[in-house]
Amino acid sequence: MNYADILIPDTAACRLALEVATEFHTPSLLNHSVRAYLFAAAYGQENAVPFDAELLYVSAMLHDLGLTKEFDSHTVAFEAAGGHVAWVFGAGAGWPAERRKRAAEVIVRHMWAEVDVNDDPEGHLLELSTAMDISGRQTDEIPEPVKQEVLRLYPRLDLVKEFTARMTEQGTRKPDSVAGGFVRAGFGGRLAANPLNFLDA
Repeated sequence: MNYADILIPDTAACRLALEVATEFHTPSLLNHSVRAYLFAAAYGQENAVPFDAELLYVSAMLHDLGLTKEFDSHTVAFEAAGGHVAWVFGAGAGWPAERRKRAAEVIVRHMWAEVDVNDDPEGHLLELSTAMDISGRQTDEIPEPVKQEVLRLYPRLDLVKEFTARMTEQGTRKPDSVAGGFVRAGFGGRLAANPLNFLDA
């Protein structure tokens, strides 16, 4: 499989989701969001996981908006805040209520330890791809040509420093959240040791 084989949807909702992500994310977080979709789609295609490309793409673009100052919440975990943004985005895009709910679910579930592929293929793929990009889990399951090209087009930039700082802030302020558990488990070390950092060097 090569980069050109990745299914990249081109719908109005996808273009607008990318516009939103570009507006509110730093370059590092924007590239992370794009890589999250590309790794998810590549893994899904390689492993015959049927998925809704538009839903997965929009969810990937919006999944970390709860980490930004504009959408940060002092009452709920950042992934829940991002899910709320996705629901509102879906309403603006004209999506029916059930599809808006699905986008919110996919974003919330990207922080789960595991998502059953049979119950939620998009949630499964986004949880796995974000784990690949952050902690380095199962990165060997992405074909080497795909990894190389994705990292060339969407480099990691300051992701290690920036994401560690944002998650640490979230986990400290919201110790009962999943982010709080990640911080206590030392996720920053796994992010720093991610083999993708060294491919990107």
